[in-house]
Amino acid sequence: MAVEVLKTADGRAKTALALDHGALWEAARAAGEEVELGRADPPLRPARPEAPELLDPRDVPRRKPGTPEGRIAILHAIAHIELNAVDLHWDLIARFADVPMPTGFYDDWVRAACEEAKHFNLVCDRLEALGSQYGALAAHAGMWRAAEETVGDIMARLAVVPMVLEARGLDVTPGMIEIFRRAQDHDTIEALEVIYAEEVHHVAYGSKWFHFLCGRHERDPKEAFHALVRRYFPGGTKAPFNEEKRAEAGLPPDFYWPLSDRA
Repeated sequence: MAVEVLKTADGRAKTALALDHGALWEAARAAGEEVELGRADPPLRPARPEAPELLDPRDVPRRKPGTPEGRIAILHAIAHIELNAVDLHWDLIARFADVPMPTGFYDDWVRAACEEAKHFNLVCDRLEALGSQYGALAAHAGMWRAAEETVGDIMARLAVVPMVLEARGLDVTPGMIEIFRRAQDHDTIEALEVIYAEEVHHVAYGSKWFHFLCGRHERDPKEAFHALVRRYFPGGTKAPFNEEKRAEAGLPPDFYWPLSDRA
């Protein structure tokens, strides 16, 4: 199921499949059925639609956020992040199926993948209501790089993707909500507030299972996190931080401040 999602190119089709597969998993778990994890060979890169054009992050055009075009650009960037997140969570399930994990690990990441699919659709709906669509603008190619660089290390994947990249979303989303509040775009605010609340869970899942694996391997979680981020995400974390939401997700300041650009 995970690989089928990864091999589906169209964004709407990918998210529909993700939601269908997630519903099947959750129905089986709710019915108390015995579940056995399968094995599959996930692609190194997920299938992608022909548009948007993917550019180096430095080459993606920047638009003023206070303009209608700038707000569409923000939504397009969010849609791109959410589509990548759908693939990142299904890839985590398929890529590391050889690592023995409790069934709760799969419960969490299937749920996260389904929420990311919902987020993509919410943002695409807003883009279309504003006269645009996903694929209308260029997008950056950087997010999947983290998946490729952590392809052989589940702890590194958890450290970099939910605990660094998704945690960054907690830092920047309040500012984006404020941009749309000034524009009195209440439908977009509602969508972003759903995303903001649910992304806390995804960061928390990353922290929970990272700590679980540290316990299994008798490693200090803070030291392991610092070592892995310095190795696989040398750019470090960027201040300012949303310390309240990061704490809610299980990330104390002594995890990320020593890695920050202001340390």
